[in-house]
Amino acid sequence: MGICVICEKELPWTKEGETLWEGTGGVRCVAPLWYEEKARDGLLRLKFQGVSAAAKPIGALIARCAAEHFSGEFDTVTWVPVSRKRLRKRGYDQAELLTRSACCLWETEPLRLLVKVVDNPAQSGLTDAAARRANVLGVYEIARGGEVTGKRILLVDDICTTGATLAECVRVLRDAGASDVVCAVAARARERKKVHKIEREWA
Repeated sequence: MGICVICEKELPWTKEGETLWEGTGGVRCVAPLWYEEKARDGLLRLKFQGVSAAAKPIGALIARCAAEHFSGEFDTVTWVPVSRKRLRKRGYDQAELLTRSACCLWETEPLRLLVKVVDNPAQSGLTDAAARRANVLGVYEIARGGEVTGKRILLVDDICTTGATLAECVRVLRDAGASDVVCAVAARARERKKVHKIEREWA
């Protein structure tokens, strides 16, 4: 199942100069969409309302964007994991589904390299960038059996707001010996002004 032609035209696409950017800690990231309008609605349904089928077309957008901007720059793909508690509640890890969807198009398998060891408060409930950075410190570790040394990694997540979560995951991977880490998300947020009611309720 893909995105219909009409819906695709209505999506809030990032433009040249917006798709690829450098965020916190020098992390390079790409996003095909802005986190607003139909893209935001689709990601909220995937993340909070059990619409796991949305991962397939959204993952394809991530794959296309990452291939365009990072071709030849990574040999391993992984994702930003949710905690065990959140996984039990939600029934799936949305970032893992997106990553597996993207990897299907590349005929490869993603590797579970990170685990979330602390069920910290949801980032969506924090509006201050410093608070979001502090909220993810020490939250992620290398997964048991995860081989990172020397790998060039593409790290996938659903949304990038301040980049704090991606930056922390990249730090953990680099500290474990990764030679390089680049990131791809489905959508990036513009300057954050307020937390939407549905994100507070479902986070």
